[in-house]
Amino acid sequence: MNGDDRARSGPRPGHRPRTGHRPGRHRGSRAVFLVGIDVDSMGGSQRVLHTLAQGFGERGHRVELIGIRPSPEPYRYPHRGGPAYRHSTLYSAPAPPRRPPARTLGERLAPARVLGTRAARAERSRARERLLRRFAAVERGYVVIGSPWAADWLLALHWPHLKGIGQYHESFAQARASRNLGLILRHYPRLEKALFLSEGDAAAFRRERLPNAAYMPNPLPFTPPAPAPLDTRRIGAVGRLEEVKRLDRLVDAFAALAPDHPGWELHFFGEGPLEPVLRERAARLGCAERVVFRGAVRDVAAAYREVSVLALTSEREGRPMAVAEAAACGVPAVSFDLSGGVRELVADGRTGRLVRAGDRAAFTAALRELVADDALRTAYGRAAREHVAPLALPAVLDRWEELFDEIDR
Repeated sequence: MNGDDRARSGPRPGHRPRTGHRPGRHRGSRAVFLVGIDVDSMGGSQRVLHTLAQGFGERGHRVELIGIRPSPEPYRYPHRGGPAYRHSTLYSAPAPPRRPPARTLGERLAPARVLGTRAARAERSRARERLLRRFAAVERGYVVIGSPWAADWLLALHWPHLKGIGQYHESFAQARASRNLGLILRHYPRLEKALFLSEGDAAAFRRERLPNAAYMPNPLPFTPPAPAPLDTRRIGAVGRLEEVKRLDRLVDAFAALAPDHPGWELHFFGEGPLEPVLRERAARLGCAERVVFRGAVRDVAAAYREVSVLALTSEREGRPMAVAEAAACGVPAVSFDLSGGVRELVADGRTGRLVRAGDRAAFTAALRELVADDALRTAYGRAAREHVAPLALPAVLDRWEELFDEIDR
């Protein structure tokens, strides 16, 4: 698994996709393994892995999606006609809570701790043996590694007959602020390619001396339906109700504009631990009857057609799938300017509005602007739909197959 210093770009929103070969045509069946720590929770990176697995499978490739650990909250990703890929999990249970480190020799040698350590090592050995048996069943192929932590687990093993490709679903700024940067710089040079969600992020990693860094966008998980009517008077947020999404900011913004726009509502599509906190906040701000919690979403495209504006208030994002999916349905977004991936998805003043990260007053003003102006929402929504057209699954699969060809040369 040697690195390749030739970086290449994938399709960007606003650019026409290449038409080198038609969707559904491919250059022979390949074995493709997609591996992540947890591939079955309801999240953007998990949805991408299932979407790619289904797309590769429908093109005739032999595909297996492998989770290292099962999800503590599994979500069933639907596919029309059933999945076109094999799906397995290596461990039998989610990761247990992390134990505090032993403070004394007596604690370290306590029978319960010793037995627990031995059991964990034995389970890890069994999981690795399962994976190596999967890999040994093919003569050649590709291993698409979904995260730096999955790479940390995988690259302790020996699989020289397969070619590795690393993905990272966050921004360079997020990697630099966490342990992810160190893991990427340690492991990803050993792979054929390291793929990031914007050209700006790929360039930043190349400046960190990661020569095989390249840009590959995430595909849309559905064929875009007819454009949303944008007349429902609903502001939507789609995703887990968790701290990093900073949905308290969105409740505050809605509470500020709600008195002047009595027909509007705020809808949360998703579940998570912060739902009680958000409900209490809406009640305290006097808008609880107009804040609706819709729970888990099965038909994502239908959910976007129900909203007139998408709002993104996160603390950090790489290339948020919610923004791309909403745009594909003709829904404009108001977002904080969080990364190169966000900037590539939202063209400020053309497909939606971007405001300085953390500027809550500016966010409220931008949201109020789209709520108040039907014609502006329609114009932004039409432009957003065209902007993300190159992210349709067939176009992104074409680019992946071109990448496989490049690696094989």
